Amino acid sequence: MNVDQIIEALDRGEVRVAEPVDGDWRVNSEAQEAILEYFRGRRMEPQEVGPFEYHDKIPLKHNYDELGVRVVPPAVARYGAYLAPGVVMMPSYVNIGAWVGPRTMVDTWATVGSGAQIGADVHLAGGVGIGGVLEPPGARPVIVEDGAFIGSRAILTEGVRIGAGAVLGPNVSLTASVPVIDVTGSDPVEHRGYVPPRAIVVPGTRPKEFPAGTYNLACALIVGWRSEATDLKVSLNDALRELDSGAG
Repeated sequence: MNVDQIIEALDRGEVRVAEPVDGDWRVNSEAQEAILEYFRGRRMEPQEVGPFEYHDKIPLKHNYDELGVRVVPPAVARYGAYLAPGVVMMPSYVNIGAWVGPRTMVDTWATVGSGAQIGADVHLAGGVGIGGVLEPPGARPVIVEDGAFIGSRAILTEGVRIGAGAVLGPNVSLTASVPVIDVTGSDPVEHRGYVPPRAIVVPGTRPKEFPAGTYNLACALIVGWRSEATDLKVSLNDALRELDSGAG
């Protein structure tokens, strides 16, 4: 396929920047390269949508009624992003190459970056920032698997993978190098760039020695595991309550 055909296939969800394969994720570097080439080959053009005016290289996505997608003004999705049936976009933004699965909520002022892969039945709460990754080609994008809940103002970048059903509390900030530490057992278990399925995660810090003294650096703490018998809010509250009582 040529560049235009790849972008069209991305828009329809027939091609993805990354897709699940045998429990892992395989990156489609050809799709990433096509998006970069698409940017280079297009000129800036004015676009008018009702009372709104834009000036950009990439057209806006359209035909939401046919797609079965709810889009609340002034939400914006770029052409080349895939929105599955049942997606709800509150005033938010989805960039080219992103894939957003069925029934997912992209809440107010949440952003989904280029190539990010968001599963089915995910909730991206208000102000969530999902980083985009297009280069170098072959770099894994941010991945949020089915059923995950990403709390308000959380930030995910550098190809972080969030396992199915995981719950991230507000303000959790993860990169490829930020430690995700499971503190639910007798000994800590550390992950990097990955949150296991059904983990309940809150912001944390841990001390690190520097020549000028000891300072606390950001990390994330797995403080519990989402129960199949309870909803997200109950699971998160229970885990935090248990953590507080243990510390008292």
